[in-house]
Amino acid sequence: MTTPRQRRDELVKLLNRYAREYYVFDKPSVSDAVYDSLFGELKKIEAENPELVAPDSPTQRVAAEPLKKFGKWRHQTRMISILDAFSDEEAWAWFERISKVDERVRSAEFWVDVKMDGLACALHYEDGVLARAVTRGDGFTGEIVTQNVRTIKSVPLSIAASGFVEVRGEIIMTRQNFIKFADKFANPRNFAAGTIRQLDPKIVAERPLEFHSYDLFMDGVATNEQAYAELKKLGFVTNPQAHLEKTFDGALKYAAQFEAERDDLPFNTDGLVIKVNDRQLYDDLGIVGKNPRGVIAYKYPAEEATTVVRDIVISIGRTGAATPVAVFDPVVVAGTTVRHASLHNADEIARLDVRIGDTAVIYKAGDIIPQVQKVLTELRPKNAEKFDYKKALKQQYPELKFEKENISSSKKGVVYRVKGENSDLILKRAVQYYASRTALDIEGLGEKNVVALVDAGLVRDVADLYLLKPADVEKLDRFAEISARNLVEAIADRKRPQLNRFITALGIRHVGAQTAIDLANHFQNFIKFSEAGEDELLAIDGVGTIVAQSILAYFADEDNTKVLLKLQQLGVEPQFTDSSSGKLAGQSFVMTGSLKAMGREEAAERVRSLGGTFQNSVSKSTTYLVAGGKIGGSKKAAAAKFGTKIINEQEFLELIK
Repeated sequence: MTTPRQRRDELVKLLNRYAREYYVFDKPSVSDAVYDSLFGELKKIEAENPELVAPDSPTQRVAAEPLKKFGKWRHQTRMISILDAFSDEEAWAWFERISKVDERVRSAEFWVDVKMDGLACALHYEDGVLARAVTRGDGFTGEIVTQNVRTIKSVPLSIAASGFVEVRGEIIMTRQNFIKFADKFANPRNFAAGTIRQLDPKIVAERPLEFHSYDLFMDGVATNEQAYAELKKLGFVTNPQAHLEKTFDGALKYAAQFEAERDDLPFNTDGLVIKVNDRQLYDDLGIVGKNPRGVIAYKYPAEEATTVVRDIVISIGRTGAATPVAVFDPVVVAGTTVRHASLHNADEIARLDVRIGDTAVIYKAGDIIPQVQKVLTELRPKNAEKFDYKKALKQQYPELKFEKENISSSKKGVVYRVKGENSDLILKRAVQYYASRTALDIEGLGEKNVVALVDAGLVRDVADLYLLKPADVEKLDRFAEISARNLVEAIADRKRPQLNRFITALGIRHVGAQTAIDLANHFQNFIKFSEAGEDELLAIDGVGTIVAQSILAYFADEDNTKVLLKLQQLGVEPQFTDSSSGKLAGQSFVMTGSLKAMGREEAAERVRSLGGTFQNSVSKSTTYLVAGGKIGGSKKAAAAKFGTKIINEQEFLELIK
């Protein structure tokens, strides 16, 4: 049985990781609701066991360390997180709590503003001139991003004020402007955050970001209402929805009204910020943990949408588990386009009774992975059949055998796993393939070295390869100082792989090297490829239903998306190289026998790099049959039938020079 200390340690480790993903890398892997739930559990454990409270707990700090690629600056006044309320009941409970701290709250006025979905930033002005711009970071220390922020046109480079003035606000991207860049970023918030973290200000200047102010630190400002008035005078953008409510009841009534209006805003929001207007009272109320008492974020329920389930495909994850995935008609939820969602396991399909053809309600809180909330049985087609999980496994994976795990007491439900496989074996195979000559061709990462790295716990997924350090690798029996350094350098050298090789390296079922080239040539961008729908995939020559379903299942698998996110955070950026105009463009090759000068895979890669196609069998589209030895009767007959030219090794080598 898990002890409170063990559970506390697990929660602290997980929450700190989530906080780093959200605040440092701007790539959250879970929703705010999931984080809040786990955070609440941790607070309860610490309240019941005070001796377990330690400095590493997220209850004792705001978020995580800032990135190191920019200079650091310590905030004079902490940039603090805001307590969330998800209903009127929770909001009134907050009001009652702070009223007990200070009775003046009951007669206080409240300032209300839109909760913007962007990157928090503080602007420092010294004698009226913009001296620096600093991100929130961990609340205590942020990143200096002055050169980038200076390119934002809504940021005044000078203001009519003397001494030190600090203006805080949100760097955002409007939905309209985001459309131009939707193929590169998941949503406007990630776009804004990713842009500000560019090292080249010229790139930032090309992207239409905005700065909306919400706080001001300067002498003589007594209320938030006054602060906003001063911000406008100084030339800063403030939200027109920001206003004063005479009572807290009035603030909540406005919140109810605003819920229906928020979709008309030019930028994304998930709620309102309600704070005590009197700044002295606000300060007197103090701070509890990481949250100031005098302000609350009133959040609305997760956005929902309906769409039709066109198919249910099954993905085989990195542990060998078979995960069902619902494929939808594309639908926009919380600002992003959703095409598929995990159904988790056989029990979840049965619980929801999801069927092909059903109209499903999809929800997505913030940036998290979309989920199926329920199906609208009233709209179910008459011929919709219950999903037969075992039958689907046999149809989609006829060559594999599956066994059902006996975990009936687990909340995970019934899980089918590939028989005879285990997670370590699958991981080793995946890493070997990722590093193979067919894929990324990482020198020094052969089978035995992969086994050593996995067995030592240094590699738990392919992304961990880019975290390896020479000192850690050198400790393994198979390595010395030089070989360890060479391996780490060889891996780092593959951070900008060719797009087709990267697609190949992922090991997507039924996607070989030639199909990867076809996909790369069509999409020319990994994000576009990862977000493609079934119809777009089927429009590509060589991609049939089985391949398309396999691709959709891969990108809908949560384990895969986490690894891809990790690769992106570690700086792995696939690059498209157009080989369609190469000297062998439009020519197809089939090889029989073996060559003396090179292996079959190397020959295939040379052909593909020059724009040609490498085939397994002779067909009417085959240009050359390369004879690396004796030609079999069937291939000779096929070549004669289709008019395919037969060439020897020397002639082939001349062609691929």
